[in-house]
Amino acid sequence: MYHLLVWIKNSRVWMLVRGVIFILIFFVFAAIFEMNTILWLGEKLVSVAVTVLIVVFQPELRRALEQIGRRKIKSIFTWNLLKTGAKKFDDTTIVSMVTACYEMGAVKTGALIVVENDMQLTEFERTGISIDALVTRQLLINIFEKNTPLHDGAVIVRGDRVVSATCYLPLSDNMGLSKDLGTRHRAAVGISEVSDSLTIVVSEETGTVSYAREGRIVRDVKEDELIAELKRIQNPDEEDVIEPEKREG
Repeated sequence: MYHLLVWIKNSRVWMLVRGVIFILIFFVFAAIFEMNTILWLGEKLVSVAVTVLIVVFQPELRRALEQIGRRKIKSIFTWNLLKTGAKKFDDTTIVSMVTACYEMGAVKTGALIVVENDMQLTEFERTGISIDALVTRQLLINIFEKNTPLHDGAVIVRGDRVVSATCYLPLSDNMGLSKDLGTRHRAAVGISEVSDSLTIVVSEETGTVSYAREGRIVRDVKEDELIAELKRIQNPDEEDVIEPEKREG
Protein backbone atom coordinates (compact mmCIF):
# COMPACT_ATOMS: atom_id res chain seq x y z
CA MET A 1 0.00 0.00 0.00
CA TYR A 2 2.87 2.37 0.80
CA HIS A 3 4.54 1.79 -2.57
CA LEU A 4 1.18 2.22 -4.30
CA LEU A 5 0.68 5.61 -2.63
CA VAL A 6 4.25 6.68 -3.49
CA TRP A 7 3.69 5.64 -7.11
CA ILE A 8 0.48 7.69 -7.25
CA LYS A 9 2.22 10.74 -5.78
CA ASN A 10 5.24 10.56 -8.10
CA SER A 11 3.26 10.16 -11.30
CA ARG A 12 0.67 12.11 -13.24
CA VAL A 13 -1.99 9.97 -11.52
CA TRP A 14 -1.72 12.25 -8.48
CA MET A 15 -3.05 15.23 -10.44
CA LEU A 16 -6.01 13.18 -11.60
CA VAL A 17 -6.63 11.81 -8.10
CA ARG A 18 -6.79 15.36 -6.73
CA GLY A 19 -9.48 16.14 -9.30
CA VAL A 20 -11.48 13.08 -8.23
CA ILE A 21 -11.15 14.09 -4.56
CA PHE A 22 -12.45 17.57 -5.40
CA ILE A 23 -15.51 16.08 -7.13
CA LEU A 24 -16.21 13.82 -4.13
CA ILE A 25 -16.03 16.79 -1.75
CA PHE A 26 -18.44 18.64 -4.04
CA PHE A 27 -20.96 15.78 -3.79
CA VAL A 28 -20.59 15.71 0.00
CA PHE A 29 -21.60 19.37 0.12
CA ALA A 30 -24.47 18.59 -2.25
CA ALA A 31 -25.70 15.95 0.18
CA ILE A 32 -25.43 18.32 3.14
CA PHE A 33 -27.45 21.04 1.36
CA GLU A 34 -29.87 18.49 -0.18
CA MET A 35 -29.14 19.32 -3.81
CA ASN A 36 -31.21 16.43 -5.13
CA THR A 37 -30.56 16.96 -8.84
CA ILE A 38 -26.79 16.94 -8.35
CA LEU A 39 -27.06 13.85 -6.14
CA TRP A 40 -29.12 12.11 -8.84
CA LEU A 41 -26.39 12.89 -11.37
CA GLY A 42 -23.82 11.54 -8.93
CA GLU A 43 -25.69 8.25 -8.60
CA LYS A 44 -25.73 7.85 -12.39
CA LEU A 45 -21.99 8.57 -12.56
CA VAL A 46 -21.16 5.83 -10.04
CA SER A 47 -22.30 3.12 -12.46
CA VAL A 48 -19.76 4.21 -15.07
CA ALA A 49 -17.04 5.42 -12.70
CA VAL A 50 -14.96 2.23 -12.98
CA THR A 51 -14.92 2.42 -16.77
CA VAL A 52 -14.03 6.11 -16.64
CA LEU A 53 -11.13 5.47 -14.27
CA ILE A 54 -9.77 2.69 -16.49
CA VAL A 55 -9.88 4.99 -19.52
CA VAL A 56 -8.31 7.96 -17.69
CA PHE A 57 -5.56 5.94 -16.00
CA GLN A 58 -4.93 3.64 -18.98
CA PRO A 59 -1.26 4.68 -19.63
CA GLU A 60 -0.26 4.28 -15.97
CA LEU A 61 -2.13 0.96 -15.57
CA ARG A 62 -0.54 -0.39 -18.76
CA ARG A 63 2.98 0.46 -17.55
CA ALA A 64 2.32 -1.15 -14.16
CA LEU A 65 0.98 -4.36 -15.75
CA GLU A 66 3.92 -4.49 -18.16
CA GLN A 67 6.38 -4.28 -15.29
CA ILE A 68 4.50 -7.01 -13.38
CA GLY A 69 4.60 -9.22 -16.48
CA ARG A 70 8.36 -8.83 -16.81
CA ARG A 71 8.99 -10.01 -13.26
CA LYS A 72 8.98 -13.49 -11.80
CA ILE A 73 6.01 -14.47 -9.65
CA LYS A 74 8.26 -14.88 -6.60
CA SER A 75 9.41 -11.27 -6.72
CA ILE A 76 5.98 -9.64 -7.00
CA PHE A 77 5.41 -9.50 -3.25
CA THR A 78 8.76 -7.82 -2.65
CA TRP A 79 8.46 -5.53 -5.65
CA ASN A 80 8.85 -1.80 -5.36
CA LEU A 81 5.86 -1.01 -7.64
CA LEU A 82 7.67 1.71 -9.52
CA LYS A 83 10.90 3.52 -8.80
CA THR A 84 10.09 6.07 -6.17
CA GLY A 85 11.60 9.15 -7.71
CA ALA A 86 14.86 10.02 -9.36
CA LYS A 87 18.06 10.20 -7.41
CA LYS A 88 19.71 13.58 -7.09
CA PHE A 89 22.70 14.28 -9.28
CA ASP A 90 26.12 15.49 -8.13
CA ASP A 91 27.99 18.70 -8.87
CA THR A 92 29.97 17.14 -11.72
CA THR A 93 26.73 16.47 -13.58
CA ILE A 94 25.64 20.09 -13.17
CA VAL A 95 28.98 21.38 -14.44
CA SER A 96 28.91 19.00 -17.41
CA MET A 97 25.41 20.06 -18.47
CA VAL A 98 26.04 23.79 -18.05
CA THR A 99 29.41 23.72 -19.77
CA ALA A 100 28.04 21.69 -22.68
CA CYS A 101 25.05 24.02 -23.12
CA TYR A 102 27.13 27.18 -23.36
CA GLU A 103 29.71 25.58 -25.63
CA MET A 104 26.89 24.47 -27.94
CA GLY A 105 25.39 27.96 -27.73
CA ALA A 106 28.70 29.50 -28.80
CA VAL A 107 28.53 27.59 -32.10
CA LYS A 108 24.72 27.78 -32.37
CA THR A 109 24.03 24.10 -31.95
CA GLY A 110 20.44 23.56 -30.82
CA ALA A 111 19.82 21.38 -27.76
CA LEU A 112 16.95 20.28 -25.54
CA ILE A 113 17.82 18.66 -22.19
CA VAL A 114 15.11 17.54 -19.76
CA VAL A 115 16.36 17.14 -16.17
CA GLU A 116 14.00 14.81 -14.34
CA ASN A 117 12.97 15.80 -10.82
CA ASP A 118 10.61 13.81 -8.56
CA MET A 119 8.07 12.86 -11.24
CA GLN A 120 9.35 10.14 -13.53
CA LEU A 121 9.20 10.76 -17.29
CA THR A 122 9.00 7.13 -18.37
CA GLU A 123 6.27 7.69 -20.95
CA PHE A 124 8.39 10.33 -22.71
CA GLU A 125 11.58 8.33 -22.26
CA ARG A 126 10.03 5.49 -24.26
CA THR A 127 9.50 7.74 -27.28
CA GLY A 128 13.26 7.99 -27.77
CA ILE A 129 16.29 5.75 -28.00
CA SER A 130 17.72 4.28 -24.81
CA ILE A 131 21.19 5.55 -23.89
CA ASP A 132 21.88 4.88 -20.19
CA ALA A 133 25.25 6.62 -20.03
CA LEU A 134 26.95 8.87 -17.50
CA VAL A 135 26.33 12.57 -18.14
CA THR A 136 29.44 14.20 -19.57
CA ARG A 137 30.06 17.37 -21.51
CA GLN A 138 31.45 15.43 -24.45
CA LEU A 139 28.45 13.07 -24.63
CA LEU A 140 25.89 15.90 -24.69
CA ILE A 141 27.79 17.84 -27.35
CA ASN A 142 28.13 14.72 -29.47
CA ILE A 143 24.43 13.86 -29.19
CA PHE A 144 23.29 17.29 -30.39
CA GLU A 145 25.91 17.63 -33.13
CA LYS A 146 24.11 18.51 -36.37
CA ASN A 147 23.42 15.74 -38.88
CA THR A 148 23.97 12.96 -36.33
CA PRO A 149 21.31 10.26 -35.73
CA LEU A 150 20.47 11.44 -32.17
CA HIS A 151 20.51 15.22 -32.53
CA ASP A 152 16.78 15.66 -33.23
CA GLY A 153 14.50 15.63 -30.18
CA ALA A 154 15.14 15.85 -26.44
CA VAL A 155 17.56 14.18 -24.07
CA ILE A 156 16.22 13.01 -20.70
CA VAL A 157 18.61 13.09 -17.73
CA ARG A 158 17.78 11.04 -14.64
CA GLY A 159 20.17 11.46 -11.75
CA ASP A 160 23.70 11.35 -13.14
CA ARG A 161 22.79 9.51 -16.34
CA VAL A 162 21.42 10.26 -19.76
CA VAL A 163 18.65 7.67 -20.06
CA SER A 164 17.22 8.46 -23.48
CA ALA A 165 17.71 10.66 -26.55
CA THR A 166 15.57 11.80 -29.51
CA CYS A 167 12.55 11.91 -27.21
CA TYR A 168 9.29 13.54 -28.28
CA LEU A 169 7.82 16.10 -25.89
CA PRO A 170 4.33 17.64 -25.79
CA LEU A 171 4.11 21.13 -27.26
CA SER A 172 2.63 23.87 -25.13
CA ASP A 173 -0.58 25.45 -26.40
CA ASN A 174 -0.12 28.49 -24.17
CA MET A 175 -1.21 31.46 -26.29
CA GLY A 176 0.72 33.81 -24.01
CA LEU A 177 4.12 32.56 -25.21
CA SER A 178 6.12 34.83 -27.45
CA LYS A 179 5.49 34.24 -31.16
CA ASP A 180 9.20 34.13 -31.89
CA LEU A 181 9.63 30.94 -29.85
CA GLY A 182 10.19 27.88 -32.01
CA THR A 183 9.19 24.25 -31.59
CA ARG A 184 12.14 23.46 -29.33
CA HIS A 185 11.16 26.15 -26.80
CA ARG A 186 7.46 25.26 -26.94
CA ALA A 187 8.35 21.62 -26.26
CA ALA A 188 10.39 22.74 -23.23
CA VAL A 189 7.41 24.66 -21.86
CA GLY A 190 5.07 21.78 -22.73
CA ILE A 191 6.97 19.18 -20.69
CA SER A 192 7.23 21.64 -17.78
CA GLU A 193 3.43 21.98 -17.79
CA VAL A 194 2.85 18.25 -17.25
CA SER A 195 5.79 17.46 -14.95
CA ASP A 196 8.08 19.00 -12.32
CA SER A 197 11.15 18.71 -14.55
CA LEU A 198 13.60 21.43 -15.54
CA THR A 199 14.26 21.71 -19.27
CA ILE A 200 17.31 23.48 -20.70
CA VAL A 201 17.06 24.87 -24.23
CA VAL A 202 19.89 26.05 -26.47
CA SER A 203 18.64 28.12 -29.38
CA GLU A 204 19.94 27.12 -32.80
CA GLU A 205 19.18 30.59 -34.19
CA THR A 206 20.65 32.84 -31.50
CA GLY A 207 22.83 30.52 -29.39
CA THR A 208 21.16 31.73 -26.17
CA VAL A 209 20.45 29.36 -23.30
CA SER A 210 17.03 29.29 -21.61
CA TYR A 211 15.23 27.04 -19.17
CA ALA A 212 11.58 26.09 -18.62
CA ARG A 213 9.99 25.05 -15.35
CA GLU A 214 6.44 24.98 -13.98
CA GLY A 215 4.95 26.14 -17.26
CA ARG A 216 7.12 29.22 -17.70
CA ILE A 217 10.29 29.89 -19.65
CA VAL A 218 13.21 32.08 -18.60
CA ARG A 219 15.18 33.17 -21.65
CA ASP A 220 18.81 34.08 -22.21
CA VAL A 221 20.11 33.12 -18.77
CA LYS A 222 23.71 33.35 -17.59
CA GLU A 223 25.73 30.38 -16.41
CA ASP A 224 25.39 31.20 -12.71
CA GLU A 225 21.59 31.51 -13.06
CA LEU A 226 21.33 28.11 -14.71
CA ILE A 227 23.59 26.53 -12.10
CA ALA A 228 21.46 28.00 -9.31
CA GLU A 229 18.30 26.58 -10.87
CA LEU A 230 19.83 23.12 -11.20
CA LYS A 231 20.99 23.33 -7.59
CA ARG A 232 17.40 23.93 -6.49
CA ILE A 233 16.48 20.54 -7.93
CA GLN A 234 19.60 18.86 -6.61
CA ASN A 235 19.25 20.22 -3.06
CA PRO A 236 15.86 21.92 -2.54
CA ASP A 237 16.76 22.94 1.01
CA GLU A 238 20.12 24.45 0.15
CA GLU A 239 20.98 27.68 -1.64
CA ASP A 240 24.68 27.10 -2.22
CA VAL A 241 25.84 27.62 -5.78
CA ILE A 242 28.84 25.88 -7.27
CA GLU A 243 31.24 27.54 -9.64
CA PRO A 244 31.62 26.07 -13.15
CA GLU A 245 34.97 24.52 -13.90
CA LYS A 246 37.21 26.15 -16.46
CA ARG A 247 36.52 24.99 -19.97
CA GLU A 248 39.11 23.00 -21.80
CA GLY A 249 41.27 24.93 -24.20
